[in-house]
Amino acid sequence: MKNQNSAIVPGGVALPAAAGRGTALAFLGVLAFSGSFPATVHAMRGFDPSLVALGRAAIAGVIALVCLRSDLIPPRRDRLSYALIVLGVVLGFPAFSGLALALGASTSHAAVVTALLPAATAVCAVLRAGERPRPVFWAACAAGAVAVTAFTLTQNHGEVTWPDLLLVGALVSAAVGYTEGGRLARETPGWQVISRALVLALPLTLPVSVALALTTQLSFTPQSVAGLAYVSLVSMFLGFIPWYAGLARGGIARAGQTQLTQPLLTLLWAWLLMGERFGPATVLAALAVLVCVAITQRART
Repeated sequence: MKNQNSAIVPGGVALPAAAGRGTALAFLGVLAFSGSFPATVHAMRGFDPSLVALGRAAIAGVIALVCLRSDLIPPRRDRLSYALIVLGVVLGFPAFSGLALALGASTSHAAVVTALLPAATAVCAVLRAGERPRPVFWAACAAGAVAVTAFTLTQNHGEVTWPDLLLVGALVSAAVGYTEGGRLARETPGWQVISRALVLALPLTLPVSVALALTTQLSFTPQSVAGLAYVSLVSMFLGFIPWYAGLARGGIARAGQTQLTQPLLTLLWAWLLMGERFGPATVLAALAVLVCVAITQRART
């Protein structure tokens, strides 16, 4: 099904008129995603981390199944991309990030480490599109990686911890899933892309979630229920609808610039909703990474 509103010319380049709409749509997705870490922490105060990671996908998958009704199986040519979306954003990112938070990573720390996600997504887009970025692109990527590494080592007394490695896994998973979803959304509406991926994962996520719900301790508090509801409905489903549409209309790398605001938005939600405090080093690291990522986005074009 061709999406007539995508306004993408051959080669995946967005037309100028569509780029602005794409950026606006992508920012709506970022706004939705920015609350994911605080909501995950709230959810894990009442539910097992594994249940939160898989349960959010199961709940969203049931909703997606109702929305799709038909056309559940993607075309053969797109099945690899859908498999990567399932592994990346349906399973990988929730599992890696949730476990990192469960093992002690703070919301602000997770926000800084994953601040390189826009650059990682741009790298994936470059590799998939076969483009040749200028040297300044790779220099800025390296500078951002150094900034994150320095911040992580400073916070952990010179050591890389398991939560940090898990957050890197979350970063890579999301970058792959975002890129593949943005590519598919050029021809298929974004809501169908994420819905198909969620439905394809249901044979795994639904029975395992039910088993976990029956065998783990559950605490139904307003905070835990609200957190699980947010990551299931908003982070796992609704947020992807404008996000994938924005990547398709504005270009994966260009519209992806809106994600530069996500770490700071996450820090804001952590402060407002959880009373989490963070020092100047966290803010400086986040700003340094944002500058580096901004350079990569501009250099890519």
